[in-house]
Amino acid sequence: MTNIQASGENYLETIFVLGQGGKSVRAVDVAAALGFSRPSVSRAIKNLRHDGYVETDAGGFITLTASGKEIAETMYERHMLISNWLMALGVDAQTASDDACKMEHVLSNQSFDAIRGFLMKTGAKYLDM
Repeated sequence: MTNIQASGENYLETIFVLGQGGKSVRAVDVAAALGFSRPSVSRAIKNLRHDGYVETDAGGFITLTASGKEIAETMYERHMLISNWLMALGVDAQTASDDACKMEHVLSNQSFDAIRGFLMKTGAKYLDM
């Protein structure tokens, strides 16, 4: 993983999720999804654009660059696997999602790969994403 902060990872993951199915994503959509103010999101998008993770066009539509998409997909995979795992353990969906959002950023690649490998090896079909 790169040196991007957790907040940047959250923005990229949100853009990725909102854009699934070819949907257009604008800063206002990201703000609504995250519950942040439009100026805060605009500032974050500007930083992500400066760092090469997103591009914006004249209409204000946001797209992920290859490096932004790689980070977003990684965070999304981590979020889904951890959320589903916690729900399978009996944690309610909202708490599982909230906890996964925190955990996905602090786990090392080695630890995440070990968890994923263990769950897949044990036939944890509930982890299908």
